[in-house]
Amino acid sequence: MNYQQTLQYMFERLPMFQRQGASAFKKDLGNITKLCDYLNNPQNTFKSIHVGGTNGKGSTSHMLASVLQEAGYKVGLHTSPHLKDFRERIRVNGEMAEENFVVEFVEAHKAFIEAHQLSFFELTVGMAFEYFKIQQVDVAIIEVGLGGRLDSTNIITPELSVITNIGLDHTAFLGDTLKAIAGEKAGIIKPNIPVVIGERQEETTEVFETAAKKNHAPIVFASDNQFPDLESELKGSYQQKNKATVQQAVHVLNQKNDFQIPEAALITGIKNVIRNTGLVGRWQIIQESNPKIVCDTGHNKEGLTYVMRQLKEEQYRQLHIVLGVVSDKDLNSVLPLFPKDAAYYFSKPDVPRGLSEEDLQQKALHFGLRGKKFEKISQALNAAKKASDPEDLIFVGGSTFVVAEII
Repeated sequence: MNYQQTLQYMFERLPMFQRQGASAFKKDLGNITKLCDYLNNPQNTFKSIHVGGTNGKGSTSHMLASVLQEAGYKVGLHTSPHLKDFRERIRVNGEMAEENFVVEFVEAHKAFIEAHQLSFFELTVGMAFEYFKIQQVDVAIIEVGLGGRLDSTNIITPELSVITNIGLDHTAFLGDTLKAIAGEKAGIIKPNIPVVIGERQEETTEVFETAAKKNHAPIVFASDNQFPDLESELKGSYQQKNKATVQQAVHVLNQKNDFQIPEAALITGIKNVIRNTGLVGRWQIIQESNPKIVCDTGHNKEGLTYVMRQLKEEQYRQLHIVLGVVSDKDLNSVLPLFPKDAAYYFSKPDVPRGLSEEDLQQKALHFGLRGKKFEKISQALNAAKKASDPEDLIFVGGSTFVVAEII
């Protein structure tokens, strides 16, 4: 198989939560444990930092990787989902894994993959661990996929665990209260391993403190301390919390004997995160003016709350919103966040989980959001451009998959 054929095999043969939803979700560490045993446990050959949370874990992971790169470390970075190229999930010092590696890994282990019915994510995690072993990275930043306790990444013993915040997302799998979800996220807290919590929240603090005490894990809440709002290529005022979490994490790492991260590396790493790691889709300006076009991957209540606040800080004559969502999204909590005076262009993301433009348009109408529907995201964006004046603003979002189609 060539690279495209390999991806087609992975997308079509392996259950993939991002595309299929609940039917592809495995709440079990059995397969990833078997895979890593079969690969001679590559995850034990390098240091790691584990990053979980509801919102901000991707940005936080990329910023940590960037800071460590600036400090002179060879840094692996495993994140999900990808936007354009599968290999975005597996990077070393910002460079994606080679196509040949992906092809050869799948070919070499195809019999095992099929015999054990690995999910897409299980395979990807094992592949990332093997790549980081081969590349002999000094440290790898490993982002949790979904939850924490039973997430496939949770077989590592990291140098530090980081949990950004807790919000009501993926409630069908993680629980329908902040306390229950925090319990799942707290599953990445390991015995005697320090943990940084990004935000102290009334409903979740006790959960984290109890888990940390049980594991004799030193715990600190970044929001308890004051940190400077460092300049960053990642725009959006909501990134301040993520930057504070990274600064707290660096402070904890520097207290360990095996890390030396100068202040200059912290400042430069946060500033140059996009050029160092290739992160896209977070308050990304697609077009500077005539009209200004911005996209963001925020897709749950907490994430979209931050995005809507950011929109209010923008200056424009008329706001146009290209919107698409997945079918298992809790629209009753999400749609009320959107402004009623915007012009809407509803469409369906090009994934099986995507909610049809007709259903989204009808549901949005219940919340006073009016607009036209389009079969494709690209058509919706083109219609928004045609209807816009130079002083207008176009926002594109609602789902990671919507953003992936337009960048």
